[in-house]
Amino acid sequence: MSLCFAMVAGEASGDILGAGLIKSLKAKYPDARFVGIGGPKMIAEGFETLYSMERLSVMGLFEVLGRLNELLNIRKALFNTLMDIKPDVFIGIDAPDFNLALERRFKENGIKAVHYVSPSVWAWREKRVFKIKQSVDLVLCLFPFEVDFYQKHGVNAVFVGHTLADAIPLETNIIEAKLALGFDPEQVVITLMPGSRGGEVARLGQVFLKTAQLIKKQLPNVQFVMPAANDERFKQISQMLAQYESLSVKLLHGKSREAMASADTILMASGTAALEGMLFKKPLVVSYKLSALTAFFVKRMLKQPFVSLPNLLAGKELVPELIQENATPEKLSQAVLNFVKNSAASKHLKKEFTELHIDLKRDADNESAKAIINLIQS
Repeated sequence: MSLCFAMVAGEASGDILGAGLIKSLKAKYPDARFVGIGGPKMIAEGFETLYSMERLSVMGLFEVLGRLNELLNIRKALFNTLMDIKPDVFIGIDAPDFNLALERRFKENGIKAVHYVSPSVWAWREKRVFKIKQSVDLVLCLFPFEVDFYQKHGVNAVFVGHTLADAIPLETNIIEAKLALGFDPEQVVITLMPGSRGGEVARLGQVFLKTAQLIKKQLPNVQFVMPAANDERFKQISQMLAQYESLSVKLLHGKSREAMASADTILMASGTAALEGMLFKKPLVVSYKLSALTAFFVKRMLKQPFVSLPNLLAGKELVPELIQENATPEKLSQAVLNFVKNSAASKHLKKEFTELHIDLKRDADNESAKAIINLIQS
């Protein structure tokens, strides 16, 4: 009898993790079924998605409210469909607000429940750890400091490393990367990454393009590249770029890694992309904007001084974080230019980022698959 793995990924970063996990599980169980909600990378590995992953991609405490009925209806229908299928395990990949309730219901119905990617309980809303303990049989942690936190609260957790640390080489050739995208290797390339969600791009896209205008005044030969995460973001960014033709921004469909590899400096929204930028050993300027109401509440619940993964992993400020009212074109352009003009700072970052990369390089796809198989067999 073949195994059935039910999975839900809520956004592009979860799709990457899900695809790697499916590949590793298929190597051991070639006849297994994979079903739930996933993105294009998971689908390419043979995953059956019952709903478009894009419908789950919403960020912010109050932004969710406008979509709440739709999300609750999807969750209810998905649970009923999957219970008819009776999977051997349910794996929620990130998206804790959507997945934890599902995980709890599966666990209550005798189906093993796994949460892949620890919610940031160590950073804010720490009491969620009690909900996690009730909801799951296993947490797969991407970062080493997370396991200690869970063990203190009696939660079964395993550090598996990060699949991106395995996928991205320790060294990349910037000249080759620039040439591959048609850039002059002698000139500065700045990659602009305002996020993978529609709301992120709406809040940061214009800010980043105005920042690029200020940078171009000081570096007339600068080259800009902006990768779009999917079809929807490509259309959204294309409309924005119509107002900034003089910048000659190269808009890519996907190819975010190629865009990062070619960069001298990256200006980006906080999120998994900041981890990728770190793994490419690039100087980063991290920014973010939430709605004013969401930001008000988040600020009061935050327990950590940093929001970007490079700074959280290092336990100190390696890269500037310009958030909310500090996310202005003037401040962002100055931070980017500081890196462009300061090669010593870039070299120091490369050394720090290399050490962090080595810590995270653990063959995450296989380690995650192993931990899930052990759980099923226990």
